[in-house]
Order: sequence, then structure tokens, then C-alpha cells
Amino acid sequence: MMQNINNIIELVGWEAIKLIIGLIGVLVVVVVNALVLTWAERKVSGHMQRRIGPKEVGPYGLLQPIADTLKLIAKELLTPQNVEKPLYFLAPVIVFIPVMVSFVVIPFDAYLQVKDINVGILVILAFSSLSVLSILLAGWGSNNKYSLIGSVRSVAQNIAYEIPLLLALLSVVIMANSLSLKDIVESQKGLWNIFVQPIAFLVFFIAGVAETNRTPFDLPEAESELVAGFHTEYSGMRFALFFLAEYTNMFIICAITTTFFLGGYQGPILPGFVWFFGKTYLLVFVILWFRWTFPRVRFDQLLNLSWKLLIPVSLVNLIVTGGILKL
Repeated sequence: MMQNINNIIELVGWEAIKLIIGLIGVLVVVVVNALVLTWAERKVSGHMQRRIGPKEVGPYGLLQPIADTLKLIAKELLTPQNVEKPLYFLAPVIVFIPVMVSFVVIPFDAYLQVKDINVGILVILAFSSLSVLSILLAGWGSNNKYSLIGSVRSVAQNIAYEIPLLLALLSVVIMANSLSLKDIVESQKGLWNIFVQPIAFLVFFIAGVAETNRTPFDLPEAESELVAGFHTEYSGMRFALFFLAEYTNMFIICAITTTFFLGGYQGPILPGFVWFFGKTYLLVFVILWFRWTFPRVRFDQLLNLSWKLLIPVSLVNLIVTGGILKL
């Protein structure tokens, strides 16, 4: 038995096997995280509105996400008659690719990372553009005016907010002198970047909320105007993939914020991964809090905030950071 295992390892390669095990672990984390966040959002919104939230399915409603998953799996996959079928079917598949890739390079602990790539943040940012492409494909392929409006809004929103998001990250990158996420975490020993780069932190977090289409920037899915935006015509597991990607993208934005500004897995006494998930879920709670605090902005306000405020502020912050480091 052991001889067979050794032969398989020699044939495939130890690095490839570690990568496969890591990807399976990532898939498990993605699914469990989405289940936890759907439950948390309902509970947080319930308590903020002075009600209980889910409580019937399992203790404290803990089994409600599993019941919802079973419902979506069992639900019939309806395909409208006049959709552009290649685009319509491709969109839910593409939306899930950046989610998997991003988890591969995020350091959850000093020794808990699927793959440490020396340009890790570039990998995440490069693949994140696929999310926008999938939304555009979903809106165009659905042959529905509400879906198309939602997808066009999403593209405009992502183009506007990617610029301040990148400029905010650049301020940290030039301080750490590395694009590796692990190196950026290690550079924060003793002092987190949130204290050194508070403006970059605020700009990045606001832009991150907009990138994930969360309230108050949820114009691509504005229920009161566009039914459900770009995924109006999707049902069953196709809708579930969009749903899963949205919650996982929210986690990824908070994980990157933790890595760049809150010291990542750095912290006393407790294991590193406990600190990492604690900080990340605290930021997730703040995003959930936003939903029941701020009203949805108008589309002109959304774009003005980015082009007239966040981009100039992040650009000035980057120039000042570079100047100080040079001096």
C-alpha cells in the first residue's frame, strides 16, 4: 500500500499533490464560508431591525442555509426561450473561477497557504476582472432589459472603483517592497499598516465594498428598480453560483484588507489563523452593518464618489508615501 502511494507521489509530484489537496480545502472553505455568511447576514439584519431572524430550522436557525442549499439543488433549471445560450450558460461558470484562484494565494497563517506566489496580489486583481466579464455575459445573454441595465451598471462601477483600489494597495506595496501577500504580512510585525496608511485603508475598504456590489453600492442588483439585476433570469444552481460568488468575494475583499492593513495572521497568544479569520469576519460584519445603515446611492453619486474624491485622495496619498520613502 505504502509502495503504491510512493509511486503515485513520484509520478505526479509532491508539489502537484499539495496543490490538489489545497484546492480541495479551498473548495470546502468557500462552501462553508458562504453558508456561514448567509446565516450571519439574516441574523445581523434581524437584530438590527429588532427581530429574531431565522430560528425554525435547527437551533438558532443554524440549519437554514443547508435547507436553502437543498432547495436550490432541487429547483428546476429554467432557461428562458430567447436567451443567447452560450453566453447565458457560460456566465455562472466564469464567475466562480476568480473565487477559487484568490483563495490559493491568501496566507491564512504563516504555514497555511496553498501557494505563495511572489506576485500574489497581481494574480488576485487579474482574475477579479473575470467577475465583471461574467456579469456582463449574464446581462447580455439573458436578453432581458433589466439584466442588461444591471450588467452595464456593474461594468461602469467596477471600472471606476478598481482605480482607487489599486492606488490604495500600491501605497502598501511600495512600503513592503514586495507583491507577495506573505511578505506584506511579515512587514507589519510590530505596527499594522492601518496606523501608517489610514487613508489608504479607508479608500481600499470603500472601493472594495463597491467592487462586491454591496449596499450602499448595490446598483447592479437594485431590487426596487431591476428585479434582481444581472441574475434575474437565473434559477436553481445557476443562481446559486452567483450567490456563492458574491458572498465569497465579500470575504476575499475583507481577507485582502486584513492582509494589507491589519497585520494578517499577526497577533499574540492565539494561533495565526484564528487572528486572521477573526479580523476578516469583523470586517465582514461591518459590511453587513452598512446594509442596514446607509441608503442606496444614486448612480451619478456612485461615480462622482470614485472619480472626484477617492481617486484624487488615493493618488495624493501614493505620491506622499513615495516622497517620504525616498527622503
